[in-house]
Amino acid sequence: MTAARLLTLLSLLQTPREWPGSELAERMGVSPRTVRRDVERLRDLGYPVEATMGPAGGYRLVAGTAMPPLLVDDEEAVAIAVALSTAAAHPVGGMAEASLRALTKLEQVLPSHLRQRVGALGAATVALLGEAGPSIDPDDLTTVAVAAASRRRLRFAYRSREEPEVGGADNDRLVEPYRLVAAGRRWYLVAYDLGRDDWRIFRMDRVRRPRPTGVPNTPRRPPEEDAAAYVTRKLHSLVPTYQALVTLHLPADDAPAGRLGEVEPVDARTCRLRTHADTLDWLALRLAMLGCEFTVHDPPELIDYLRSLSARVLRSTTDPARAREPRSSGLSDGERPPPPARAPS
Repeated sequence: MTAARLLTLLSLLQTPREWPGSELAERMGVSPRTVRRDVERLRDLGYPVEATMGPAGGYRLVAGTAMPPLLVDDEEAVAIAVALSTAAAHPVGGMAEASLRALTKLEQVLPSHLRQRVGALGAATVALLGEAGPSIDPDDLTTVAVAAASRRRLRFAYRSREEPEVGGADNDRLVEPYRLVAAGRRWYLVAYDLGRDDWRIFRMDRVRRPRPTGVPNTPRRPPEEDAAAYVTRKLHSLVPTYQALVTLHLPADDAPAGRLGEVEPVDARTCRLRTHADTLDWLALRLAMLGCEFTVHDPPELIDYLRSLSARVLRSTTDPARAREPRSSGLSDGERPPPPARAPS
C-alpha cells in the first residue's frame, strides 16, 4: 500500500503546480502527517520535493540534474509515443534520429499492454511528410526558445527573402522574442524588431547564429495574444488575392452564391458573380466546375490563364500518332464518298 501511495503522490507532484498539504491529503485519502512522511520517503529516493511554509505554502517537485525516472499514466505514455513517432516530420535537424532513440527507450519500460498499443499505432500509421523544407539547427531553436521564455533580447543574423540561400548577405537583427510558432514544416519567430521599431515574423530556417544578450525585454503589448493566429493572418496577407468579376449564363437562383461569392441577377438568364481566390488555378477550377457557360471580365490575369489552360486542355485531346496516319480512303481533301446505293424494292 505504501508503494502505491508513493506513486500516487509522485504523480500528483509531477503536475506543474504547488500542492497544499491539506489538498494532497484529501486527494490521497490520508492524513496531513502521512503526506509529510511520504514526502520524506520521496526525498530519500532522490526526488527533489520542495516545501514552502505559510498559509499559501505547499509542496512541488523541482527539476534536478539527476532527476529519477518520471511516472506517466496510460494516456500520457501513448501521447508521448505518438509525439515521438510523428516528430520525424519536423524540419529540425537530427529530430528523427533522436525521436527514434527516445521512443525505443520508452517502449522498453512500458507495460506489455501499453507496448502493444504503441506498437500497433506505429505499425498502422504513416506520416505524410509533404514537401521537404529547409532544416533548422536544434541548438538555434533552443536558444531562441529560452530567450522567448525568459523574455530576454536576442541578436542574430537573418537572411531575408530576397537574398539567395547560398552566398547571400545576412542582416544583423536585435529583437525581443515573443513566441515560436510551428506551422507544418516551417517554424516562425514572432518578435519585436528594435531596428525596425515594429513587430516582425522571422522564419527560423533563415535565422543564423542567435545570441542572447541578457538584456530584459521592454514591457510592451504583444501584437495578438494568440501568436499562431497572428502568424496565420500575416502570412495570408502576403499572398496575392485575385478579385474576379464574372457573368454566369444561368439564373441567379441557380448559382451557388454562398460558397463562391456574391451573386446579383442581370436578367432572367444571367447573373453577375464577384469572387476571389489567392491563386489563379484555383479560381479557374472553381469557375470551370460550375457546369455552365461564363464570361470573365476581371482580372486580366485570369483571362490570360484561362486561354492558356484551354489551349493546353485542347491539345491533350489530340493524339499526335493518329494525326500523322495516312488517309486510307484515297479521297483528296474536300471529296466525300458517294452515298450508299439504295437496295431494290
